[in-house]
Amino acid sequence: STRSGPAPWMPPAPPAAPSVRLGRYAVAAVVLVGIAFAAGWFPRVHQRRAVAETTQQLAVPFVTVVSATPGKSVTPVSLPAEIRPQMEAALYARATGYVRRWTVDLGTSVTNGQVLAELDTPELTQELAQATARVNEAAAAEDLARKTAERWEEMRRIRVVSAQDADEKSSELVLRTAQLESARAEVRRLESLIGFAKVAAPFDGIVTARRLEVGQLVSAGAGTELFHIAQTRTLRVFVRVPQTLAASIAVGQTAEVTFNELPNRKFPAHVVRTSGALDPVSRTLLTELELPNPEGAILPGGFAQVRFSDVHPEPVVTLPANTLLFRNDGPKVALARADNRVELRSVTLGRDLGASIEILHGVTPADRVILNPADSIGDGAAIQIHTATATSGAAAH
Repeated sequence: STRSGPAPWMPPAPPAAPSVRLGRYAVAAVVLVGIAFAAGWFPRVHQRRAVAETTQQLAVPFVTVVSATPGKSVTPVSLPAEIRPQMEAALYARATGYVRRWTVDLGTSVTNGQVLAELDTPELTQELAQATARVNEAAAAEDLARKTAERWEEMRRIRVVSAQDADEKSSELVLRTAQLESARAEVRRLESLIGFAKVAAPFDGIVTARRLEVGQLVSAGAGTELFHIAQTRTLRVFVRVPQTLAASIAVGQTAEVTFNELPNRKFPAHVVRTSGALDPVSRTLLTELELPNPEGAILPGGFAQVRFSDVHPEPVVTLPANTLLFRNDGPKVALARADNRVELRSVTLGRDLGASIEILHGVTPADRVILNPADSIGDGAAIQIHTATATSGAAAH
C-alpha cells in the first residue's frame, strides 16, 4: 500500500520579467554597435573614393593650347638681283708680236669688226715667207712627178717598162701632190695668224677695259687680256627665286626692276628663261630676265630689286617654337582633339623666326596645338584643357 505524506519542497520559479529585459538590452547594444560601425565605415569608404577620383583626375595632365597664326607675306614680292650685260667678251692675242698701236680706249663704243689694236709680227712674217718658198718647191716637185708618171704610163702601154715601175711613178706623183697640199695648208695657217695681228671687236658694245700699251709684247696663248667688251643696250637680270615662289615663275612673265640709286624710276623686264631646277644649297630657282637699256641709264655689274607683281607666296602659318616635338620620324606637334585626347601630327617646317617657326604643312589656324608638350606625351593620351585656352599663337610668344 502506498504511504501518503507531505510533498517534497521545491524552490519557487523566478519571475519572467528580468529575462525579457536582458534580451532587449542585448539587442539594443548590438544595434548601437552596428550604428557606430556604420558611422565609422561609410565615411572612410567615401573618403577613399574621393581620394581615388582625385588621384585619377590629377593623373590626367592639364595643358594649354594655342592656335596657329597666319604668317604675314609681302605683296608684291621683291627679290635681290644681279645685273649683267647681254653679251661680254675678253679679247686675247691669237698672234705673238708687239703692240704697234691701239685705236680705242676705256668707255669707247665700238661696232662689230672694228679694229681695236694692231700688232707687229716679224716672226710670223718670216715663217710665212718660208712656207711660201716650200709651196713653190713642192709645186715644182709635184709638176715633175706628174710628167714622169705620164711618160712611164705611155711606156707601160707599149710594154717598154714593167707595170711595177709605172705604178711606182704614179705613187710618187700622189706623194708629191700631198706634200704640195700640206705646204699650202701651212701658208693658209700663217696667213690666218697674221690676220689676227689686227684685234677686232666681235660685236657692237662698249670697251670696259683696256690692258695693253704700245710696244708691249703679247704672246698667243699666254692668257693676257687685251680688251674687255660688253653689250649694254640690253641687260640680263639674274634673280634667285625661293622654292615657295618657284612654281609661280613662267617664261614671258613681266616684272619691275628698281635701283636704290634711282628711287623714282621703275624699269620693265620680262622672264626669258630659268634654270629648270632648284639649287640644292640655297633651294632657289635661278631666273633670267631681259631688261632693255637703250639710253644706257643702267650700269651692268650692280645689284637691283626685282618685283614680280603677279607672284604671291603660298599662305603659311606660324607657331611658337615651344610647341614642337622632335621625334625619329621628324618634327611633330601635339593637337587637342574635341574628345580631349592627344593627336600627334607631322609638320613641315619653314623659316625659323626665333620665338616662332613657319609651318608649311600639317597645321591650320583651326587646330588647337598644345603648348610645351611633355616629351613622353603619346597619341591618344587623355588631357584636360587649361581654363586659359583661348590663347593665340601671338599671345603665347
